[in-house]
Amino acid sequence: MTPSERKESSEKILREKGIGINPNLPLIEDASQVKLRSLDDICKRAIAALLSTQIGIELSENNTDQIGGFTNLMQHFGVADCLNAKEQRLVSGKSSQQDTIDVVWEYECYWSLLWALGIVEDITDANAICDCTAAIRAVSQCEGFDDFKSRCTLRSTDEILDMLDLYYRYHWAVVQNEHIDKSCPVGDLNGDVVFERRRGLEWLISDKDDWHDIELHT
Repeated sequence: MTPSERKESSEKILREKGIGINPNLPLIEDASQVKLRSLDDICKRAIAALLSTQIGIELSENNTDQIGGFTNLMQHFGVADCLNAKEQRLVSGKSSQQDTIDVVWEYECYWSLLWALGIVEDITDANAICDCTAAIRAVSQCEGFDDFKSRCTLRSTDEILDMLDLYYRYHWAVVQNEHIDKSCPVGDLNGDVVFERRRGLEWLISDKDDWHDIELHT
């Protein structure tokens, strides 16, 4: 699909969902211009993010008893060296309250990765947070990294760009509605879910290793 065809397809979904459209938003890259991250890298980032969110949840509930178990799992799955800056601060006990909040929200970035890995069937709807039980089970039922990886089938660059284009346009509508023009319709979109899932999708094609460093322009 060409970038213009992708835009047209996304705008059709926006119309069906009653979401505002900006016809002047730039086209996103063509698949030929994109370098998708490797299956190994995506799997490692997914597992690291999930385990980090669990630590974040425990910290936000002032419960530190389980944290050692999650850091042990990071070692077991071989992802202890794959943490971003906020996750590192969380694990080392140096995180701010904002770090904790940001890492807990990585649940939605992780959900995007599970979709890209073929574990989650569809993320077109962005009206509610992900299925946390299914999100945990995707990793907890695996014996180790190789077992998790064996259950994954990476989607094509075109499929990923299709979804990224849609979330890019979702994000524009959400930002427009929240900060510029309240009359811009957003349908059932949850703005936080849109923002974080887009972050995960952008990371798949970004040259920045830490997805918190990716600027999500609209």
